[in-house]
Amino acid sequence: MKTPELKPFATLKVEIAPPQEIGAAQFGTRRVIPIIGGTVVGEGWQGRVLSGGADYQRIVTPRLAELDARYVLETDEGETIFVANRALRAASEEVTANIMRGVPVDPDQVYFKCTPIFETSAERFQWITERLFIGTGIRRPDCVELKFFEVL
Repeated sequence: MKTPELKPFATLKVEIAPPQEIGAAQFGTRRVIPIIGGTVVGEGWQGRVLSGGADYQRIVTPRLAELDARYVLETDEGETIFVANRALRAASEEVTANIMRGVPVDPDQVYFKCTPIFETSAERFQWITERLFIGTGIRRPDCVELKFFEVL
């Protein structure tokens, strides 16, 4: 059995608005982070992140956040791709608290991995609906930087 390899697929810069704090609920602290735009550069294509999406976060412990972002990409050719991206972000309590306050942190102190799933009617991107992808991310105060990789 062959060990999977990773092939670069796209790099995103997802611009975000200030969080909407729901507060402590029965399953953790709930936050919603509106997505207001951004850019995407793929292997042989590029486009933008449309406004209107959001990252639905649940802070499970002082160290761990479960993220569920949903948004739409639009290529320069006008094709649209829906992204459902689940992620885990883990760091020390201090680093996690700084992220929640919007304070810049050293990305090397944060485990931030994701599993994006894509839906599209674009003919040239049908293949991405038939593949698994993983990614890595960096949380900045005003954006999230992501790199997605096809699992070969």
